[in-house]
Order: sequence, then structure tokens, then C-alpha cells
Amino acid sequence: MTNRPVSSVPVKASLLETVGAVAASFFGVRGSRAHEQDMARLNPLAVIGVGIALAVLFVFGLLTVVKLAVGS
Repeated sequence: MTNRPVSSVPVKASLLETVGAVAASFFGVRGSRAHEQDMARLNPLAVIGVGIALAVLFVFGLLTVVKLAVGS
């Protein structure tokens, strides 16, 4: 067996992990340990993009619910 050095560079998060982190932050259920891990792994541009997309989906979801409730 060869001893390979352990890399201290964190593995970048996938898109699904980014969506999960942003969705959890929308509800405020992210713990401090998870937040620290996310800060090291998440791409800031991906977080911004996913945040905007989820906010737009949220607004359209609310509009749909209101239209269904009002019946127009």
C-alpha cells in the first residue's frame, strides 16, 4: 500500500447539494457546522443562481395558490 497525502482542498458541492443548502437557508434550518462546510464547498455564483431560481419558483407557486383559492 502506498500512503497518499490527504488533500485539504474540499470537494466542490454538486448542484443538488447546492439546491439543498439554499432551500434549507430559505427556512432557516441550517446548523452552524453545516454552514461552515457549505462555505468551503459551495460556489458563490451557483448559490446566487439557485437562490434566484428558487425565489422565482416560490413567487409563482404563491400566485398559483392564490389564483386557485380565488377561483379566477
